[in-house]
This record gives sequence, structure tokens and C-alpha cells, in this order.
Amino acid sequence: MIAKQLITDGIMPLKTSDTGKTALSWMEDYKVAHLPIVNDQKFLGLISELDIYNLNNFDEPLGNHPLSLINPYVKEYQSIFDVLKLVSEDGLTLIPVLDDNENYLGSITLLNLLKHFSNALSIHNPGGVIILDMVYNNYSLTEIANIVESNDAKILSTFILGNEESTKIEVILKVNKIELDSILKTFERYNYNIKAFFSEETNYEDLEDRYNLLMNYLNV
Repeated sequence: MIAKQLITDGIMPLKTSDTGKTALSWMEDYKVAHLPIVNDQKFLGLISELDIYNLNNFDEPLGNHPLSLINPYVKEYQSIFDVLKLVSEDGLTLIPVLDDNENYLGSITLLNLLKHFSNALSIHNPGGVIILDMVYNNYSLTEIANIVESNDAKILSTFILGNEESTKIEVILKVNKIELDSILKTFERYNYNIKAFFSEETNYEDLEDRYNLLMNYLNV
């Protein structure tokens, strides 16, 4: 999934002729703390809620003030992981998307990004979760997939947690099978260290309820 496919419908960029009062009103409507300023399709930068509160006069056009705008963005062909990285590093609630000519195409809100990422992780699909603890050099997705598939199951999503200070990683698997016993026994037979596992047979509805509560909270 690329950035252009993640653009959130209905997000209007600000112009330098818009006032701080307009910016704050739109931020409240869109449930974000940042908005892009765009003139003639050219992206000038992001203004934050804090930037606006620091202005002397909310009724004056933004262009009347010396703005120290931050300038984060992604190109339309960059991946969802590039978007997530930038949002995380800069603490953003919205990220602009530009084409190769630096023209503004639209923005991705944090809420919309979370929705797309939850779909990528198959959070709404029933199944089980297995967490493997291993050394990075021993990691083989092919072998792991073969073990899962040998038990008549499929991997729906997988991701790795680790840090630069250690060679140890956690491999988190979401599989399409609720009953995990046979898969776990096979992993043990191949000397995998199973750190944790979760069957969603009893808590799938609770997991989805928690996700829906998070989405409702972000929409408040």
C-alpha cells in the first residue's frame, strides 16, 4: 500500500490568506493538531495547533505572521511504513502527500492511517496470535510459514520487534486458526522459543470492541 492510496478524503489545506481562527476550526472538525498550508498546489509546510495559539491575533491571515513551519511529507509512491515512520518520529496527526513536482496531492490523517494499518494486520479476522522469541540470524520466514501451513493454517500477518542493542527479536504471527495446539507443538519440536500465544476463541469480540473504542476515542 502506497501513500497516494492512503489519502484521507475531505481534508482541505489552508492558504496563507486563511486566519488562525479558520485553522483552529478546521483542526477541530478534522480531529487533527496539524494542517498543511498550500498556495497554488505548492506545499509550504505544516502548521500546528500550538503554532496558532502562539500567534498574536487569530483574526489575521496566517501569511501576516512570521511562520516557522515544519516541512515533513511523503511522496505519493512511498509505502505505508514510510508514512508510519515519519508520523512516529515527528509526532504528527497528519502527513502531506506530494508528487515528484512537489505539488500537494492530499493528506493522510493518523486516524485513517490506523484504520489502514489495522486492516493490514488482519485485526478483524478471527484467529490466533503466536509470539516467537529468537536470535535475528535464526529468523527464517520460509521455515516459520512451512510450520504453520503444515498444520493446515495460514499466516495472515507478521511483524518483527527488536532493537539495535540486541540480536534478539520477537516475531509476532497472526494465523487464521483459533486452535493453536498443533502449531505450538510443531514449533516446540523445531526448538522455537514460544514467548506467548493468544487464542481469540474467547476474546475476539472483546478485541474488536477495544479496537472500536479506540476508533471512537480518536473521533471525539
